[in-house]
Amino acid sequence: MPTFYDPGADAGEASEALRGLAHATHTIDHPQDMYSVLGDLLSGVRSLRQVLDQLSTAHASNRNLAFDDYGDHASGSADALAAADELHQTATLIDQAEDRLNAAMSAAGRIAWHTEPATKQVAVRRWVSVVFLQDSEADEVLDMIDRDGPDTAMTYLKNWDYGEETTDTALEDGHVYDLPPAGVLDREVRDGDYQITYNHSFGHVGLYRLHTIQPGDVLEDEPTRRPAIAHTESLRPVPGGSWFEHPGVAPVKQSRGLGL
Repeated sequence: MPTFYDPGADAGEASEALRGLAHATHTIDHPQDMYSVLGDLLSGVRSLRQVLDQLSTAHASNRNLAFDDYGDHASGSADALAAADELHQTATLIDQAEDRLNAAMSAAGRIAWHTEPATKQVAVRRWVSVVFLQDSEADEVLDMIDRDGPDTAMTYLKNWDYGEETTDTALEDGHVYDLPPAGVLDREVRDGDYQITYNHSFGHVGLYRLHTIQPGDVLEDEPTRRPAIAHTESLRPVPGGSWFEHPGVAPVKQSRGLGL
């Protein structure tokens, strides 16, 4: 139970609660329960935003007590201000997450879940890969993100999008996803039907586009789920793949009988 006065204890309890929720949502047996879960998560995100702001203020206001391990107050004070600034920036990002979560909850609230699946196929939307760059090929775009922002880089990468030709190539190669592939440390920026995913530390950047697949074109096998990319292995060849294959391609090829 929360104490409402001990930050350390309440933070530990919140962490355990989220860990439990992560396990509990691994499989959703009753889709109708998801709306109430989203409502509680939205409340939690709003509280998290408040916590981050308060921690930011506390770091800044208590910097007269801050020292480094060698007793240097100037160094400790500088780190306290740096932490305060990063916490404030994090709170700003949480604002964006709240807006997206609120939009998701609004869409979820319009769903009437049935107990039997539909018999009629409908058009579905999937993400297709437009371009994926890594190492030296990605450096120019990553520098552009630092200099001009991800929106400029996204506009630049759209030069690789040749419409139907790009879509057909992605479909043939299995570069089709429910959600754009991303690792836990990747940054993701979405604008309409496009999303750019990038990571400075591991030197890669990708652009993805939403594509509508008509009922007659839907494959019988399951769509590719969002791969959980382990960055420590992101540059290693995957089994059945190569150094130059897009993350997650080999499993798709194997599932569709395209691998050797």
